[in-house]
Amino acid sequence: MKVFGSAGAIGLFLGVAFGAFGAHSLRGHLSAEMLGVFETGVRYQMYHSIALVAVAFLADKGKTFRFAGIFYIIGMVLFSFSLYVLALTGTAVFGIITPFGGVSFLLGHIFLLVGFLKM
Repeated sequence: MKVFGSAGAIGLFLGVAFGAFGAHSLRGHLSAEMLGVFETGVRYQMYHSIALVAVAFLADKGKTFRFAGIFYIIGMVLFSFSLYVLALTGTAVFGIITPFGGVSFLLGHIFLLVGFLKM
């Protein structure tokens, strides 16, 4: 499905861009802890962007795969982007959002598993 493939490709592009930004522009400006938070956001964005590309090839095989893709997108927005904002601003309230993104990732993985079991 075009939406999931496009979202995955955009996520991969942004993951590389944010990773380079973090490695080259943020070192020395963020504490080691906040740089680690930023890098965690990038890592999870990359993993789930790859998963979205896979879902793009599976989406026509059943709605459970489409649900997986939806939850991966929600997870990336809530998890990764809340970590980016937390690291860049130091505003702890954004850390409250992060677990909802983690739950979204987990739901995506459950739907992916169910999709494979139904095949």
